[in-house]
Amino acid sequence: MTVTAPRGSQRKDAPAAAAVVNTGTSEIRELFTRNLRTSGIYVALVAIVALFAGLTGGASLGPGNITNIVLQYSYILILAIGMVIVIIAGHIDLSVGSVVALTGAISAVVVIQLGQPWWVGVVAALATGLAIGAWHGYWVAYVGIPAFIVTLAGMLLFRGLTLVVLNNVSLSPFPADYGLIASGFLNGLLGGQGYDVFTLLIFAVAVIGYAFNQFRTRKTLISYNQLVPSFPLFIAKILVIAIAVMIFAWQLAIARGMPLVLIMLAILIMVYSVLMQRSVFGRQVYAIGGNVVAAALSGVKVRTVNFWIFVNMGFLSAVAGIVFSSRSNGAQPGAGNMFELDAIAAAFIGGAAVTGGVGKVVGAMAGGLIMAVMSNGMQLMGIDQSVQSVVKGLVLMLAVAFDIYNKRRAGSR
Repeated sequence: MTVTAPRGSQRKDAPAAAAVVNTGTSEIRELFTRNLRTSGIYVALVAIVALFAGLTGGASLGPGNITNIVLQYSYILILAIGMVIVIIAGHIDLSVGSVVALTGAISAVVVIQLGQPWWVGVVAALATGLAIGAWHGYWVAYVGIPAFIVTLAGMLLFRGLTLVVLNNVSLSPFPADYGLIASGFLNGLLGGQGYDVFTLLIFAVAVIGYAFNQFRTRKTLISYNQLVPSFPLFIAKILVIAIAVMIFAWQLAIARGMPLVLIMLAILIMVYSVLMQRSVFGRQVYAIGGNVVAAALSGVKVRTVNFWIFVNMGFLSAVAGIVFSSRSNGAQPGAGNMFELDAIAAAFIGGAAVTGGVGKVVGAMAGGLIMAVMSNGMQLMGIDQSVQSVVKGLVLMLAVAFDIYNKRRAGSR
């Protein structure tokens, strides 16, 4: 099966266009290698899911376990959304774990100690996260201190403030309404015998939306005489993804229904994907990460963009802190420990470049899911925590080595 430029896409008034169309035919292997950075991560995700499904006798794909993966790793995926944006811009943020702890602690003090409604605690946590993001953004963007140093200081500073706020003791439990943020489900809204129709409907709509977007993207590429898959291959790709998504939806539907935190995560993924791919701000972030001098000369307000990148990271860290404290039903001084490394690993495994300028939100989600599936699978197998750390470290190293290999291969052409 080949990749072809469709009939009628040649421009008769431009001889050069004919050359473009002539180069628009490629074997599937070439199409794959041209997109190795992005396509490889999804192949790796499928392979790892299949590997642990075999090693655990199918337990990793059970309805209850899939639901638990969504609940247990949602806050890491939320952090990964912000982290990949930071990394695309050529920065790093080492403080997100401490910010998760502090925002969760603020929420716990407001709700549990002061007796305020659950939503007041949420607002207080979000305000704290935005303030912390502005603090980091000021030092990075306007003072010029490298983000590594600023956020390393923030990691220590906000961990210490967490201990002060909690008086070095855990604080629990939250009221039931607050717990629904991370542990609530929508089940039975449209009925169903042994399964939740609403969950299946939501995912079916998502699949239809994905298919429509893919057809529209294909049409746009054709209009510009770009390389596109042959139509049978294009349809096969959509069908495979649709089947995988609906199997995932079925497992959720026969377990406890649609997790509220999954709806929140889906909204964040869609919003930030559009922000990074379709907005001026997103293009400016990529420009800064690709070449900050060229971006400045092109009129990009580098300081302003960098400031808002860290404000956004503070906001998402607060969201993750709310979800984690809700899931934990309390706030602990050690909450969020090593979360920053999981978020960074998700971004790099998902295809973000070490030097900036490259990466996608969806790729970071795939990288985070790889980490989640590996961690969950090894836990089901009873593998020691130390061995799990070794495996995660090796996977991260291989991901970065893969990125360097891609750059050298592209540079040698």
